[in-house]
Amino acid sequence: MRILRIAIALAAIGLAPASAQTPEAAAPAAPVAAPAPVDHSAHAAAAPATAAAPAAPALVTPTPGVGMPDGRIGLQDQVTPIGQEAASFHNHWLVVLCVIISLFVLALLAYTILRFRRGANPIPSRNSHHTMLEVVWTIVPVLILVAIAIPSIRLLRHQYSPPKADLTIKVTGNQWYWTYSYPDNGGFEIVSNMLKEQKDVKPGERFRTDADGPPLLAVDERIVIPVHRTVKFLVTAADVIHAFAVPAFWTKIDAVPGRINETWVKVDRPGVYFGQCSELCGARHGYMPIAVEVVSDADFAKWIASKGGTMPGATPPGTPDSSAASPVSPGGTPPAAAPQVAAATPAPATPGTAVATKPSTAPTQGATANNR
Repeated sequence: MRILRIAIALAAIGLAPASAQTPEAAAPAAPVAAPAPVDHSAHAAAAPATAAAPAAPALVTPTPGVGMPDGRIGLQDQVTPIGQEAASFHNHWLVVLCVIISLFVLALLAYTILRFRRGANPIPSRNSHHTMLEVVWTIVPVLILVAIAIPSIRLLRHQYSPPKADLTIKVTGNQWYWTYSYPDNGGFEIVSNMLKEQKDVKPGERFRTDADGPPLLAVDERIVIPVHRTVKFLVTAADVIHAFAVPAFWTKIDAVPGRINETWVKVDRPGVYFGQCSELCGARHGYMPIAVEVVSDADFAKWIASKGGTMPGATPPGTPDSSAASPVSPGGTPPAAAPQVAAATPAPATPGTAVATKPSTAPTQGATANNR
């Protein structure tokens, strides 16, 4: 019986709760103090405020007689090197050559009428061949064609061998409006429609004024390009064949669906220049005007910023300045709390004894950057 009582006592002791055996463990643990919130007010005050987008420069008023039809007989004043070369070739060579040929043919016709009329030649000549005359009227047209071909080929070479572009604009023809994209400046796109007259719009809607341009040529969104800069146009269409044409630039190129054609301009004079779609593209073909506003580099940068774009090499809006020191790391941990790894200097080893170096478990800067 004594042995049985001892066994029962030992069993009771073994089944007792741990709290009865260790009173210290039953005491409630002291509450862990919550970490103090990090004060970011100083960082917020030190962080530079995001600059508001600058306002677009004022609308440029077109100059009468420049870049628009004015009733003249002849070409518009050219404001690009290619246009000036082509206009000079047309005015000072082709027109002069055409006048000379026309006067020469008129003189031959007058001589033939007077000299070989029936009254002066009652008995007509029986000659049917003249070797020298046949040589002359074969060689002279060839020389005329050569005289036209040499400057023509030179003009084509200059026109289709553009210099390196400072700006690229994608032009898309639609039925019946234009869209312009600026891939070098963030890829934003503007849609250009013809402005209607005041009598044709509802109250409160925008209508054409003299500051916008002539009737049927003014648009709500102009192409804006910098002066004295080489601008490359990539021209295509979304539906049918259109044509992008600005007479003052000596520019006309087809916009074909599924195909990208290329042309370029370098305008020497600020201002506003107008063109139109020059390919029959449907019922509203005559209502697809083109307006190009040529401005200074500073005004062009302001216009790009007003459209939400960026200049090449500039920091996009809203991007934080990585060069500014920030007390808070990208992960939200203050630098003070970041673990610092002290470089331990190994003890000099005893000759003949190998020293095992334990690799560091702290992540490297490059690994941390790759894991973010």
